[in-house]
Amino acid sequence: MKISRIFATLLLLGCIAFIIMQQPQTKDTPPSSASAPASSAPQPSSGHRLAEGLQRKLDHIEKNAQLPQPDPAPTVMTEEEINDYIASGHITLPQGVKKVTLQGQSGVITAFANIDFDEIRAGQHSSNPFLALFSGQHDVRVEANADASDGEGHVHVRNVSIDNFVVPRGALEFFVSKYIAPKYPNVGIDSQFKLRDKVDTATVGYHKLTVTQR
Repeated sequence: MKISRIFATLLLLGCIAFIIMQQPQTKDTPPSSASAPASSAPQPSSGHRLAEGLQRKLDHIEKNAQLPQPDPAPTVMTEEEINDYIASGHITLPQGVKKVTLQGQSGVITAFANIDFDEIRAGQHSSNPFLALFSGQHDVRVEANADASDGEGHVHVRNVSIDNFVVPRGALEFFVSKYIAPKYPNVGIDSQFKLRDKVDTATVGYHKLTVTQR
């Protein structure tokens, strides 16, 4: 099952190093050799009622996209459903990302993640003082504007903090350019990407995400 690109965006916003607009691997999708290394793949667990509800909505989005004229009725995914889906093990988190939870409100996504930056850097070292922040395992908070219209998603990272310390913009840009952009050239503080599954719009509301197809 390939989940919609906008959901992938929400997930990957949880990690400063992986705002990559990639399709995360699901339990039914074998890893691609071109994909970035991932942490140990969790197995989906039972008892996640909200995750099961979200899976049905994602299945609907995929099936609706196969119609010549998709049903334009909105699909609403709640914050609780999305977070339970992540926690249930349906998603293989990117390398270095240990935990992700999301909050949404009026076009703004706030992601809370626990990240091992040493895993992301994969043994690469630099004497640049900008990179001193990005080592070891820390709690990370990412706040970003996110929306989609006319089949195109837009993400703008507003600020990032590590253990409650706000990361200077220059340090953040340097980290992305050195460790992320070489693997994902289209990644940046500002990202634009085409949506899949005929998703036309996606609106972040108060603890929910509303998606329409066309």
